[in-house]
Amino acid sequence: MTIPARRSVREDTSWVLAPLMDLPHVIHAAVISGDGLIEGRSPELKREAAEGVAAMLSALQGAARTTTAAFAGTYDVRLRQTVIESENGWVLAIPAGENTTLAVFAGPDVNMGVVTHHMQVQVASLGAKVMSSPPRDTAAT
Repeated sequence: MTIPARRSVREDTSWVLAPLMDLPHVIHAAVISGDGLIEGRSPELKREAAEGVAAMLSALQGAARTTTAAFAGTYDVRLRQTVIESENGWVLAIPAGENTTLAVFAGPDVNMGVVTHHMQVQVASLGAKVMSSPPRDTAAT
């Protein structure tokens, strides 16, 4: 009997964040799983802070889906973007594949259109890499 190959350990996806960190006013970025785990983070974002961001963003997106479903009268809700504005800046989050989110924290003067465009480009890059990577065989040889 053949055991199917699968990825048992998530790869670090921090590489997808580097181009975003070069954009004006972008302070931090992270790749977050739907269950609130950090999959990648920008270099200056401390692990403890990243884990807090991941947990809260996961809960926030669940609340956003539920709120949208209540307003729209449907349970089939897929978020396109979640935006938080504060006096400290902006949090922008977009879907980055199956059960994954790409999030950026930027200063108050950020050009959100430029940042979200580049976020979409990086999501496409992430998807292309995942689709072209051979699965890791976890079966014992």
